[in-house]
This record gives sequence, structure tokens and C-alpha cells, in this order.
Amino acid sequence: MTSPTPLSYSHLLPNTYKSTIASWLTEDTPSFDYGGYVVGETPSSATLFCKSPGILAGVPFFTEVFTQLSCTVVFHHPEGTFLTPPAGGKLAVATVTGPARCILLGERVALNTLSRCSGIATASRSLVDLARGAGYTGIIAGTRKTTPGFRLVEKYGMLVGGADAHRYDLSSMVMLKDNHVWSVGSISRAVAAAKAVGGFAVKVEVECQSEAEADEAIEAGADVVMLDNFTGEGLRVAARSIKKRWEGKGRGVLLECSGGLTEENVKSFVCEDIDIISTSSIHQSTKHVDFSLKIDH
Repeated sequence: MTSPTPLSYSHLLPNTYKSTIASWLTEDTPSFDYGGYVVGETPSSATLFCKSPGILAGVPFFTEVFTQLSCTVVFHHPEGTFLTPPAGGKLAVATVTGPARCILLGERVALNTLSRCSGIATASRSLVDLARGAGYTGIIAGTRKTTPGFRLVEKYGMLVGGADAHRYDLSSMVMLKDNHVWSVGSISRAVAAAKAVGGFAVKVEVECQSEAEADEAIEAGADVVMLDNFTGEGLRVAARSIKKRWEGKGRGVLLECSGGLTEENVKSFVCEDIDIISTSSIHQSTKHVDFSLKIDH
């Protein structure tokens, strides 16, 4: 009996990511490649260096950029590794081989993608570690506040960093927010309409501002209740009250809290009755990991 193939996040990627990368390359060189003319197609190699500490993430995107340009890439560290370059120095992470102009054609697209993805993975790992250190055993998740056209890379970075990517898009799960409720008049109506078309296969989550709204959502059949912008002791009291009340009725529900979570205040959100803590802090305004690609000479 053969051993199972090791699991890899790269196996999640749809084949369409390759056409997305092709569009990035087209955007970066829409007409003449003047720099490529200068260097020509001399067989060359280049080293990818890491210059700041962080989680390596985005390997399949980096590799695909150069695959499309007839280059080969060999990484010296597996994805998910925490890279620690020496103080004031740099760490060799990968080698790219191919025609000089092709290496330079892909350089910036590949570096931008890897740096951003690695930054998100690093922020995700840091927040998950802080939450676990504070005793939280539930789910730390990102949000849908991602960059248009770059969502796949950002969600991928969250996964590599150990966070939950949350719903991928509007078709992945129904999330009914205040605007939905105001548009139809009540939480109950909004949930009923969502259930009518989503059926048994699509979860329905409702954003709630109070215990009363949470009760209405659960009564209507919501699968997940988001306690929005609750903090500290108020969050703990509300979550315990809701869970106790509905468990007594034989109805379990997932509770999520969201709004304002950062590395600095994560401990105040830790609550055993909260199943999911979601935050955009792990993918919005995160620091990039600093990488450079240098032709060997």
C-alpha cells in the first residue's frame, strides 16, 4: 500500500488562477519590453532572497508566473516555513532559472504576489498564536474585505497562516447584514427569503446588534449569529446568555464576533461561548514580507 500524498494548499487552487496570472503579466508588459531587449535571452539564474522575517506563502503563484515565462523555480524551504534572515542580512529562499529577459519579465509580478501573500500568512499566524496563548480554542477567521482581483491570493495566505478564510464570496454563504434587514423590514423575513432559495446546502448567517436580534435570527432558522461590535464583558455576557437560552430549547447555534479585533486587544475577545472570531486585521493594511530577486553573477 502506497503512502498518501501529503496535503498541500496548492491543491485547492482552481485552474483559472493561471489565466489570472497571465492577465497580470499582460498588464505589466502591454507593449514593448525595453528592458528585456537590453538583456536578451542569455541563460541565467536568479536567487530569491527574504530580507524580513515572516511566513513563506504564495509559492504556487510565484512559481506559475515563471512557468508561463519558460523558467523553472526551485524553492529551498517549504511553504508555511517561518523565514528568519540573519540580522541585517538576507536568506536564500529559491532559485529561478531561465532566459534573462524572462526572469526580469516575471520579477515584479512574482515578488508583489509573494510579498503580499506572505504578509497575510504572517499576520494570520501571529493572531492565531496570540488567541491560542490566551486560551481560545475556537476559529480565527478573516473576512470578505479583500482586494478585488486578488482575493484568491489573500484567502490563500490566511489558510497558510493557520486562519480560517471565512466565506469566499457572496455565493459561498448567505450573510444578512443590517442593509438586508432594513430593505425587507425584519430579520425573520430576510432569513425566510434566504432559506427559500439557499436550501439545505447553504448556511445563513445574520449580523446582530443585540440579544433580541440574535433571538429573532435563531428563531427564524439562522445557522450562525454574528455579534457585531460587541467587546469585552458585554460580549461574554451576551454570548453566554444566548447559548444558555437556546441550548435549553434544544437548539444549537454558532456564534461569531466581529469588529475591531487586533493583535493588541485579542485577549478581550476570548470567550468560550464564541465559536468564531473574525477580523480583517489579518489581511487589510498588513505589512508585506520583504523579498528580492537578484540575477546570479
